Amino acid sequence: MKITHCNFGEVSQFSPTDIAIATQDDRLQQFIKYSPSIESFRQVIEDKKKDKTDREVLVKVLREQYSRYVTNTEKGESLIDLLADPRTFTVTTAHQPVLFTGPLYVIYKIISAVKMTRNLQSVYSDYNFVPVFISGGEDHDFEEMNHMNLFGKDIIWNNEENGSVARMSTKSLGPALEELKEILGTSPSAERIYELFHQTHTSHEVYGTAFCDLINGIFSDIGIIVLNMDHPDLKRKMIPIFRDELISHHSMPLVRDTQDQIEQAGFKPQAYAREINLFLLDECRRDRIELVDGKYTIVDTDVSYSQDEMLDLLEQSPERFSPNVVMRPLYQETILPNLAYIGGGGELAYWIERKSQFAHFDLNFPMLIRRDSCLWVEGSVTKRINKLGLELSDFFKEETVLIKEYVTAAAENEFKLGKEKGQLMQIFKGIEEKAKAIDPTLRSAIAAEAKNQLKSLEKIEDRMRRTEKQKHDIAIGQIKTVLDKLFPQGSMQERKINFLNFYFRDPDNYLSNLMEAFDPLDARLKVIEV
Repeated sequence: MKITHCNFGEVSQFSPTDIAIATQDDRLQQFIKYSPSIESFRQVIEDKKKDKTDREVLVKVLREQYSRYVTNTEKGESLIDLLADPRTFTVTTAHQPVLFTGPLYVIYKIISAVKMTRNLQSVYSDYNFVPVFISGGEDHDFEEMNHMNLFGKDIIWNNEENGSVARMSTKSLGPALEELKEILGTSPSAERIYELFHQTHTSHEVYGTAFCDLINGIFSDIGIIVLNMDHPDLKRKMIPIFRDELISHHSMPLVRDTQDQIEQAGFKPQAYAREINLFLLDECRRDRIELVDGKYTIVDTDVSYSQDEMLDLLEQSPERFSPNVVMRPLYQETILPNLAYIGGGGELAYWIERKSQFAHFDLNFPMLIRRDSCLWVEGSVTKRINKLGLELSDFFKEETVLIKEYVTAAAENEFKLGKEKGQLMQIFKGIEEKAKAIDPTLRSAIAAEAKNQLKSLEKIEDRMRRTEKQKHDIAIGQIKTVLDKLFPQGSMQERKINFLNFYFRDPDNYLSNLMEAFDPLDARLKVIEV
């Protein structure tokens, strides 16, 4: 295994905002509290100590959730025990439940969090650091999470339920599990990993628990904490902030003001902040709360509440209130003794809109760290690149640029007519000099004809280039094949395919290889050549 690094700015597949966040662009520094460095954690620890985290409730909820899992919970439970100690802090990442772990970056998030805690432990030995993966199970965008791509084939979970994806029944997962089994095959490693998926998805009634159990099972040897925040005891800790959201609506102006500043800095705002950034959960429903004519209306229903009724519902049943993307960071940081949030560029673009909101609620704003991104390059791909006479870095360019440069460099005949264009213009310049002595008005006609002749040469040049390009169709096809392996559908591998695509190459060492390569404070693309 060979590990190399590449700067984000050299990879065309990353967005400008993602690059700006990863490289700590000066324009964004006013929206973060801590520079992402190992030294900065000393101050984060001191600041987080001032937050009143209810460790007793957190540990109680986690133990309750872990008691339901069918996978090995020994390491996870030992980490939960550490949370009772005020010297223990977390490094957190999060994602909504996705089908069979969804895209690769879900795994990358978790490995990044684990690696960060290990690095912290080696420097700040007086404290304990544990990685936490939050399953954002209250989201209700089913079409965003109901599919995964394995070995070029899409597996789709067909389900007619609505509402929170974590509360959906697992009964309709049978066909998706059968398809997974068929694609995986019958090798010993395939049967072993399939048993984990089958066991976790058939042992629980709701998908949120199955997903958390699966994540725990995959990382049982490494050790992480998996937390589902959809719990009444945890929601109860948010009653003061939820009440403020319902009555005073402070979040909207704070977030929108920050978004205006971000836009002035040259970046696009992310989340749309509303007057009330809460949903109401019901059986198979998650509907937005909106204040209309003094009544709290549940959007897309006929239900409404007076202020007293709504506040009474909040006190009696806080679990029915669900934060949207504007409020969710506050929820996470309220219930966890958290130092840093690790996420992708898109996620952190949401988080940088929250600093003033956190200050208003007297809650420490965590360090924001861009998760590791990784590019897997298999031996067969490396061989094709070498055969083409190219470097791996060439494939970080846009496809049209790469092919044009390849055709130009590999051309058997010189098809550029720069020299001939220069000679043509010299000829017409001489004609123009002669014509001036006869009739100065001929000058414009000669210039027009020169322009026409230059365009004719350019057309010939383009035709020669196209002819040369046709000669390299096979090579161009190979370039496109390599690009699709490295960047499927023009995107990073981590956004399109499942971790099992690479896991089976070396199932015993896959996660440890990632652990070796990753370092979330080193904001560069990790390239693993195997």
